Amino acid sequence: MPKEISFDSGKDSRRPVRVGAIGELLVEFVAAQKDTRHLRPADYRGPFPSGAPGIFIDQAARAGAEAIFAGAVGADAFGAVIRERLSSAGVDDRLIRTAEGIPTGSAFVAYNSDGSRDFVFNIAHSAAARLPEAEECVAVLEAFGVDVFHISGSALADPAMRTTALAVCRALAERGAAISLDPNIRKELLGESGYLDALWELMELAAYVLPSDADAEVLFPGETFAAYADRLLSAGKHAVVLKRGEEGCIGVARGGEMVSIPAHRVRMVDPTGAGDCFCATFVTHFAGGRSLSDALAYANAAGALAVGKIGPMEGNSSLGEIQALLEAST
Repeated sequence: MPKEISFDSGKDSRRPVRVGAIGELLVEFVAAQKDTRHLRPADYRGPFPSGAPGIFIDQAARAGAEAIFAGAVGADAFGAVIRERLSSAGVDDRLIRTAEGIPTGSAFVAYNSDGSRDFVFNIAHSAAARLPEAEECVAVLEAFGVDVFHISGSALADPAMRTTALAVCRALAERGAAISLDPNIRKELLGESGYLDALWELMELAAYVLPSDADAEVLFPGETFAAYADRLLSAGKHAVVLKRGEEGCIGVARGGEMVSIPAHRVRMVDPTGAGDCFCATFVTHFAGGRSLSDALAYANAAGALAVGKIGPMEGNSSLGEIQALLEAST
């Protein structure tokens, strides 16, 4: 069973929760014009540091966690951009490898008038897919004293990454770390051999299950949140939280009442990364001892702040910024 964390990073002088993550590190370029779908010339802004687990770990560090990340970048300027960003947040980078002769991973995003997004990724043939060996990751993460270890479903797209990430999660769960899962389902991968099997195995291992509405439609078709959350909690989960975008969030923890929080009304500039910021802030504060309602409120505010700037990490927020939004909203 995952170990219980009894300290509170926001309320006393004991050590903050130690959070780790694994997966792809990318730079992202954002099309300045809408509806291009990458099919015609356009102006692109970037490079912005990105990658769902990278956004997560940057936010966890800014929200008060001691943070560590396992991944890889190329020996190029884009790799330097990512390293500088995570370093500035205080993320431990001893498991971030530099892959010589292979470019840093990249993503290009174009927004459309109907709210949809079109992505072009370079992950499998980039440094992003060259994760450190599982045994090394486990040894370093155990020495770090990781309490919560997060994985996003985005890290399961490449078979080699999937194998390494699963091995690390299995080993850490056996050693008592709480696994945090954001399913982050890519519908184009649902037919790929091993993808859903990996997601369901992670669901079994996870202490925190953090789907979006879109994830829940795939994983729990036709079920209410109350129904599948109750089943997951009965299986030993610490908390189940549904991210609902403009509808806010809803969550429940073992032995507690269901809590629903409405979304903050903010101007949305760039939604990429908001869910990762939500997850990072939630697990940092819930595992650190805050109540479910407080942790959800902090996470909800972090998600709202995340959408206000162009670039997937540019809206990541400090604890002070989160508290300021909450105070302004009361």
